[in-house]
Formats: sequence, structure tokens, C-alpha cells
Amino acid sequence: MLSLFLITVFLIISLIHCYWALGGTVGMGAAVPEVDGKPLFQPSRGGTFAVAGVLALSALAVALHGHLTRFWQMETVRWGLLALAAALLLRGIGEFRYVGLFKSVRDSRFARNDTRFYSPLCLLLGASLLFLAW
Repeated sequence: MLSLFLITVFLIISLIHCYWALGGTVGMGAAVPEVDGKPLFQPSRGGTFAVAGVLALSALAVALHGHLTRFWQMETVRWGLLALAAALLLRGIGEFRYVGLFKSVRDSRFARNDTRFYSPLCLLLGASLLFLAW
């Protein structure tokens, strides 16, 4: 059941990033940190597709976990899931300025959504992956 949850969430978020990479704009204004009402950076099309690809591969890794017969394959997927868990946990904690639960800039639409949704989701996904891979 945990695997199905993780696969579903990773695929949904991957599809959202594909939508943005293909030119979609709905939700984009709340997806990038802002300073004085201006985006901190402009996500590139390639970078957004890359994020979508990593998320889709994450779903695939979760799907493969437990279904591989060779030890080295299983260990490779396990270490990949642990690395992804670490990345998501670090993202949830943040860099203490613009993203994460401990950010100092809190007065933008992104910051409010990050506190309510993005960071807690990253922490939940990271903890779930840690549990699954351990």
C-alpha cells in the first residue's frame, strides 16, 4: 500500500512538471520562490523536464523495489531509494532562507505553500522511502 501511494504521488508530480515544461502556466506562480514579488529564478524547460524524469524514475524505482531477483539489482534500487529519501528529507528541512520548514523568507505565495504543502510532502515522501528501503 505504501508503494502504491509513493508511485501515485511521484507520477502525479511528474505529470505536473511535464505540463509546466510544455508551456502550462497554471500553478507555476506558486511553484518558484519569490523575493519582493519576483521569481528567484526562471525554471528552464530542460530543467523542468529533468525534474519530471527524476520523479518518474523514482516511481519506477519504488515499483521495482522488492521485485528484483538478483541481489546487486536489489541493492542498487535500495541505495537509490535511500539517496532519494535523503534528498527529499533535506528539501523538506530546507536551506534556511527560501525553502523548507525553517526558511526565513515567509511572505510570498510560494513560502506559504511551501510551509503548508511542499515541505511536509517532501518530509512525508522522504520518511516513507526511508521506511520502504530500510
